Amino acid sequence: MRNFKRLSCILFMFCWIYDAHAQTKVVDLCIYGGTSAGVVAAYTASKAGKSVVLIEPSQMLGGMSSGGLGQTDIGNKYVVTGLALDFYRKIGEQYGAFEQWIFEPHVAEGIFNAYMEQCDAEVVFGQVLLDVKKAGTNIEELVLQSVDQLGAPSLSVKAKVYMDCSYEGDLMAKAGVSYHVGREANSVYGETINGVQLMKGHQFPNGVDPYVVKGDPSSGLLWGIRDGELLPDGTGDKKVQAYNYRIALTNVPENRIPITKPDNYDPTRYELLKRQKEIQPWKGLNDVFIWSLMPNGKTDINNRNGFSTDMIGMNWEYPEADFERRQEIIKAHEEYTKGLLYFVGNDASVPEFIRKEMQQWGYPKDEYVTNNHWSPQLYIREARRMIGELVMTQNHCQGREVVDDEVGYAAYTMDSHNCDRLVVNGMVKNEGNVEVGGFPPFPISYRALVPKRDEVTNLLVPVCLSASHIAFGSIRMEPVFMVLGQSAAVAACIAMDDGISVQQVDVQQVKSILANNPKADGRQVDYLISSTDTDAVAFSGNWDPGKSKGYGRGYVQAESAAGLSAATFTATSIADGTYDVYTYFPKTAESSRKLTYAVFDGKREKELVLDLSSVEIKGQTSSTWVPLGSYTVTKGGTRPPSVTLSTKGADGTVAANAVLFVPSDDQ
Repeated sequence: MRNFKRLSCILFMFCWIYDAHAQTKVVDLCIYGGTSAGVVAAYTASKAGKSVVLIEPSQMLGGMSSGGLGQTDIGNKYVVTGLALDFYRKIGEQYGAFEQWIFEPHVAEGIFNAYMEQCDAEVVFGQVLLDVKKAGTNIEELVLQSVDQLGAPSLSVKAKVYMDCSYEGDLMAKAGVSYHVGREANSVYGETINGVQLMKGHQFPNGVDPYVVKGDPSSGLLWGIRDGELLPDGTGDKKVQAYNYRIALTNVPENRIPITKPDNYDPTRYELLKRQKEIQPWKGLNDVFIWSLMPNGKTDINNRNGFSTDMIGMNWEYPEADFERRQEIIKAHEEYTKGLLYFVGNDASVPEFIRKEMQQWGYPKDEYVTNNHWSPQLYIREARRMIGELVMTQNHCQGREVVDDEVGYAAYTMDSHNCDRLVVNGMVKNEGNVEVGGFPPFPISYRALVPKRDEVTNLLVPVCLSASHIAFGSIRMEPVFMVLGQSAAVAACIAMDDGISVQQVDVQQVKSILANNPKADGRQVDYLISSTDTDAVAFSGNWDPGKSKGYGRGYVQAESAAGLSAATFTATSIADGTYDVYTYFPKTAESSRKLTYAVFDGKREKELVLDLSSVEIKGQTSSTWVPLGSYTVTKGGTRPPSVTLSTKGADGTVAANAVLFVPSDDQ
């Protein structure tokens, strides 16, 4: 089925090239951008009975989720709901786990492809936006061009509602939506960590000389350093945080392609790395790369320290550049990154033990097989950001302002990579890195997904949403994009059904649909009980606030030395059926190695003593779901089904966080 769809797209493209008139499609919903958000939105709307076309300029679905970002940025698993959570459970199925947050690129792409095969949405590859036609505030038509024949219309799409799920925000921009590129000054939204920021993260050590001839400014600056002055902290500008590739390599010999010298290789581009290592001598590859291991001997490599995979200052044109200029910028990033890998593995200035370590790795034969085993997706961390009905800011992240029309949550650190590299006090310094966290999950407003109502009334923007630079740094995570894409699709369906603008959609109706049909296709809903739900959890003994990052906005913990304490999670309104039951385990150094649980299925109670010392937690969070077994739940007994955990037999801290009943037929 998938091959048939792709073949159909190719045949249509062939016909369009030789047709004097562009083909026209008429659908309910047109989605531009086959990112993870775009796929989830297309599946959601299609399952709701709408005709959908998903336009993707490349030949791959999933964006960064299939483009190398296998070390999922989560923050807190509480924010991952609906089809986003379904995606990570499908990843888990591939690796024999309940949920999986680290994965190989081709596994993710296969799941995104499967979503499209399992719905009636049409996918069109190889088309890029040429023009947007409007009547008043209503988009009436998109005009697209083939990437193989730019400038010539090849396809037009007429839809009731449109959605921009691209990383760049091209559709919203051509539709006349207000947007921002770069960093706002702190004064714009009353923030403190927006704009210019010279901090210590991913920074050069003091003493790295910036000049071609050390100590001689007349010799010029080394490659990668901008000739400019450092402006005061909080100053706004048009600079964009650095892009890079999330690199998939393998050390499995039979699957490994050697890293060879790339096109336009220039070792002088890496002189700053040599000077950094003169001050910070090599200890291992992790000195320069965040070298995260993926399944089956693969990696997800990211930027680390002063000089790494981020191509700082080389992407400022990208957000508003045309397709051809973007391809040049993408190619430059590819050559730089492949050159860096080759340099580390071969340059005589790199210690021999590091070169040997690097030479154990190569490009995987089974990844990106149609793109020379290199990711076709550059990590566009940030491009345009809409200025919509409401702008999410640092104040929303840190809880000083709270919205009540939420259609998703974010929880990640307010995170910006460096935006500039320049000379400060005679030394080279990176500028723009910000990593500020320490706040619980916060709600994202529906108004941040819609343009101002006097600009466009039938467009939703769940990726380049309305947020300041620093707030976007927390929101911009792939699971959150998927959640917002699904919410936007539900809102689009409501707008169509009721004949109203997207700004008039009742958010409570969106939330109700998502709660009752979170997987978009009628599958039974999970039953979740959180420790913060005072109506469903009863405590006895001594419980204090948890000290680690658990599930949701908080949890409680009890010390075994303080006597017997218990927490009972009661499923008062659960439907009868068979469920796989889980408890959430926020692991700390003080956690008890053994925990006692009592599971009551409505008729019988079963006591479990689990050894949690060997629980393996994969990914960024120090917490995970622990299975308690499969149970046939019934409410016909003397009391409702429940799960009780206690300090009985414990030898450390016991955490009461959340209990989850998952319908067994959904596994």
